Amino acid sequence: METQTSSLDLNHYPVMLNEVIEVSSPSQGGVFVDCTLGGGSYSYELLKFPKTKVIGIDRDPKVVSVAKKIENKFKNRFKFYKIKFSQINTINENYVDAVIFDLGLSSIQLNDLKRGFSFKSRDNLDMSMGLSSISAQDVVNNLSEVKLKEVIKILGEEAEAKKIAKNIVKARTKKKITKVCELVNIIEKSKKKNYLSKINPSTKTFQALRIFVNKEITELINGVIFATKILKPGGKVLVVSFHSIEDRIVKYFFSNYSENKSKPSRYLPEEDNKKFALFEKYSNKIFKPSKEELFNNKPSRSAKLRFAIRNKNPFIYPKNLIGKFSRYIDLEAINV
Repeated sequence: METQTSSLDLNHYPVMLNEVIEVSSPSQGGVFVDCTLGGGSYSYELLKFPKTKVIGIDRDPKVVSVAKKIENKFKNRFKFYKIKFSQINTINENYVDAVIFDLGLSSIQLNDLKRGFSFKSRDNLDMSMGLSSISAQDVVNNLSEVKLKEVIKILGEEAEAKKIAKNIVKARTKKKITKVCELVNIIEKSKKKNYLSKINPSTKTFQALRIFVNKEITELINGVIFATKILKPGGKVLVVSFHSIEDRIVKYFFSNYSENKSKPSRYLPEEDNKKFALFEKYSNKIFKPSKEELFNNKPSRSAKLRFAIRNKNPFIYPKNLIGKFSRYIDLEAINV
């Protein structure tokens, strides 16, 4: 079915909307969970199919007004929870047909310069998506140089993390770092000039701080685990990711807990391994934005959509997933 951006979008361009709807298969109806409601485009499009019910989730208080608009238009078929998606198991829904995650920043967040996500902002360092206990300002002013380097290097995959962390600590001894533009200036002076790169020099450090503030890796891991728990057999979990850490986690989970590749333990016989599988055979199919979408929405260029289909096995908590990515979980758990 050909789909278009909904009238609710608040300058929001939904990433791979057509592909998400195609994979979700709402034409026969069912229950769908939109774990990152944002501008509401996925939910709105799913609700155009008359036999669907949608549960919207978002941690961002700015999204409440979007949710109310959808509720008014689709009474009794849409319900909203202002929670983190790691809390998906609290929505009292089981036997769900599809759970959708769009892990990117929404336009609502990025375009509000007061929230400090954009390099263009001259406002306070914040970067909270909502329901966060700390801000980016807390991180850059309070973390030790060693821990700050780890956050920037591991979560931002920034090669020059050591120098950036050193210069942040040096700057804060003279004056507390409170504004986005102050941090941008420190980062730019710390990095070697690369005139061929089209990427803003602050991109990776900002990514690291945003991930750390919002505990995004821990959220993702718990989110996909509990999403899998509430899916019905044949139900799908879809994830649109935007950077390599996210994609690596999703690929590992789908691949290693599928019937054709499931190997939670190399010491168990193949048949025993299959008992741990949560998904049907995983094809490793990846959707990427079309040329038309890339032209209309440049931020979608790094997006990847993966999905897996729940099998009939009872849910078994995938401890191996936690262990595999414990370095990220432990890092995000550092007190500030």
